[in-house]
Amino acid sequence: MLFTDIIKSNKEFSRVYKKGRYCTNEFICVYYLRNNTPYNKLGITVSKKLGNAVERNRAKRIIRAAYRESERSLPLGYDLVAVARAGIKGKKSTDIKRFFVRNLNADINRSFKKGKKQ
Repeated sequence: MLFTDIIKSNKEFSRVYKKGRYCTNEFICVYYLRNNTPYNKLGITVSKKLGNAVERNRAKRIIRAAYRESERSLPLGYDLVAVARAGIKGKKSTDIKRFFVRNLNADINRSFKKGKKQ
């Protein structure tokens, strides 16, 4: 990963959930919050409702791969928490990458340009 650290602590996840904004579709929801650093931090969560360990780990792998592919197009200085949804089953990393590049990037830039406090 180029400019990315990993979110591991529950405290960091909770801070992004509570204070951040989000962008969503049928297979993923991404919360984001400015972190005032020159790099992004990424956390991934997958509920047990999604399936067994194999299915949950696959979801995490494709989200990680999609993020890695789209990392250069995303703005720096954000904490991102990706939450897999049930619709992610059967999706490929290219589908998730399309979400990161189109939807999430546009949403972050839109909220940044409007000057909304994050």
